[in-house]
Amino acid sequence: MDLGGPGATVIPSLFKGLLDDAAVFPPGLMPLADAVPAHVRHRAAPYREIVGPLVLAAPDLAGLGDTELELAITAPGGPAQLPEVFARAAELPVRPAALEVAVPAGMSPAEFFGALPESEVPVFVEVPRDERRAEVIARCAETGRQAKFRTGGVQAELYPDETELAAGIRAVVDAGVPFKATAGLHHAVRNTDPVTGFEQHGYLNILVATADALAGKEVQRLTGVLAERDGRTLAERLSTVDTEVRRAFRSFGTCSIIEPLTELVELGLVDEGVIA
Repeated sequence: MDLGGPGATVIPSLFKGLLDDAAVFPPGLMPLADAVPAHVRHRAAPYREIVGPLVLAAPDLAGLGDTELELAITAPGGPAQLPEVFARAAELPVRPAALEVAVPAGMSPAEFFGALPESEVPVFVEVPRDERRAEVIARCAETGRQAKFRTGGVQAELYPDETELAAGIRAVVDAGVPFKATAGLHHAVRNTDPVTGFEQHGYLNILVATADALAGKEVQRLTGVLAERDGRTLAERLSTVDTEVRRAFRSFGTCSIIEPLTELVELGLVDEGVIA
C-alpha cells in the first residue's frame, strides 16, 4: 500500500472515500443545523479525500437548506419511502450518491425487490439478519444492487459476532456484491467498549477480512481476522492489501470523521500532516 512518501498529506488510495459522514446518527446525534456546516468543513480539509457523502435519513431532507451536498439517503421504512425521497431531492441543491434501503420486517425478498423503483443512484440494500439473508444477497447480485451490513448499534444484540459477519462478507464476495457497513465501527481495531461492554468490530479488521475473502479464504480464517485486536498486526497486513479490496468494501458510516482518521494516523497508515 502506497502511503504517499515522506511529507505527503494525501490520503492513500486504500482509504479514499472510506468514511461516510453519519454525524446525525447515534451515538453522535449531531443536530442537522450543525452537521451540515461541519460536513462542508470536512470536505474542504486536507483529509477531504477520505470523506464520503453526508448520510441522512429520508425525513431529514425536509430540514435541509440551500447548501450543495453529496448525500447518502437512508430509507429505514423500505421502498415506500423512495418516491418522497426522489421528489424532495429534486427540489434541493443536493446530489444523491447512494440510497440505503432497509427490508421491512415481514416483507419477502421478492416483494422488496419488486417494489424498488429504477434508479440511477446506487442502491444499498440493508441485509436482514434472518432467514431472508441468502435470498436478499442473491437478488442483489441478480439486479445490480449493493449490500449494507449493520455492524452494531445502541444495544449489544445489534452487533453480529465475528462468525456471523465473516459469513456475510464471504457470501457477498462470492456473489460479487459490493457492500458498505453501518453502526458500531467506532474504532480501527476490534475492541470492548469500556462503558457499555459491547464487543465492537474494527473497520480495519473488515478491510483485511474482505481482502482475505477476495483471496478465497474460508469463513474460519475471516472470523479470526475479525477477532484480531492488535492494530500493528492489521496495519502490517494492510501494507500488502491491494486497493481492489475497496471495490468490495465500499465505505462505512461513522458519527465522527476525526476519530477514525486519527487512529489511522496513529497506526502509521495515513500521514499526520492531514490533521496537523
